[in-house]
Amino acid sequence: MIRDQETLNSLLDTVGRFVRERLVPREQEVAENDRIPDEIVQEMKELGLFGLSIPEEHGGLGLTMEEEALVAFELGHTSPAFRSIMGTNNGIGSQGIIMDGTDEQKERYLPRMATGEIIGSFALTEPDVGSDAGSVKTSAVRDGDEYIINGTKRYITNAPYASVFTLMARTNPEEKGAAGVSAFLVDANTPGISLGKPDKKMGQSGSHTCDVIFEDARVPASALIGGKEGQGFKTAMKVLDRGRLHISAVCVGVAERLIDEALRFATERKQFGKHLSEHQLIQAMLADSKAEAFAGRSMVMEAARKKDNGERVSTEASCCKLFCAEMVGRVADRAVQIHGGAGYISEYPVERFYRDVRLFRLYEGTSQIQQIVIARNMAKELQE
Repeated sequence: MIRDQETLNSLLDTVGRFVRERLVPREQEVAENDRIPDEIVQEMKELGLFGLSIPEEHGGLGLTMEEEALVAFELGHTSPAFRSIMGTNNGIGSQGIIMDGTDEQKERYLPRMATGEIIGSFALTEPDVGSDAGSVKTSAVRDGDEYIINGTKRYITNAPYASVFTLMARTNPEEKGAAGVSAFLVDANTPGISLGKPDKKMGQSGSHTCDVIFEDARVPASALIGGKEGQGFKTAMKVLDRGRLHISAVCVGVAERLIDEALRFATERKQFGKHLSEHQLIQAMLADSKAEAFAGRSMVMEAARKKDNGERVSTEASCCKLFCAEMVGRVADRAVQIHGGAGYISEYPVERFYRDVRLFRLYEGTSQIQQIVIARNMAKELQE
């Protein structure tokens, strides 16, 4: 639901120009150095990009889902690493606090997340726990007014520079399922927390992940989100609809950037005496990519508006994530194909994007998890 079209248009114009003028020219530098320049991060903070979805009363922009999706489309037109640095502050790092946190937790963390003063990180995945999020093994044992935490979290985005972790840990060892999992807000400087070496990834250079190791780390009972045990899995599930729609919108933005790159190359390069764009097989790849990106954009906007209207969109969010994540992979493949041998050379951005977009099919729920969610929801709706 768009609250003020003029204000939103101004924001979208500002973000669009920032992407084109400041981020796109630095993409190769970030890829080579595996680091986002400090001045770029500072500019993101000044633009309010760390607080897109955080309510205005806590210092954020408080965008509706539809408004956030439109911004995400713009952010998708550059390297995903830029979005990743602020992604957790707007997504799973803050939404759990917004939805289930106590007033004290909201006042302590949200204003500083909104400004980017602190970076949030979501610690769920473990060496043996990924898609089966209800099987968390990291333990949180109550000891008076504290919890003692032990366990290892893996592939944790933004962990190397996080200030606070939204941690999923098992507080009830007798309950082996999701009901035994609780959510905590753990400051990164807590004694007993150490970090593993940064992961070497296929793509998305500039976005960093690593292990987070908890060894008898003590946190106050007040760190329990909402002050209730056994609600962690439910909290995580609540934030997924918004997160999946956001990632879907980013996928659409990336697809549109890839189409622009492929179209530009096809209209400039000649083969067999005419431009590539005049060859019907190239036209077919361009047309398929355009149609699929348009379908993805339409899906995201429809689901976002439903969410803003207060409707349940679990099925729609998973449909968007499934389609858009798979779609951008197909578009990236076609973009490389249209470039021919040049598409395999790092001088052209399509080579980097081809590797970057592979992650979209994995995080925020793999494509297979989305299929399971969709099918289960369909069966439930039939029975209702």
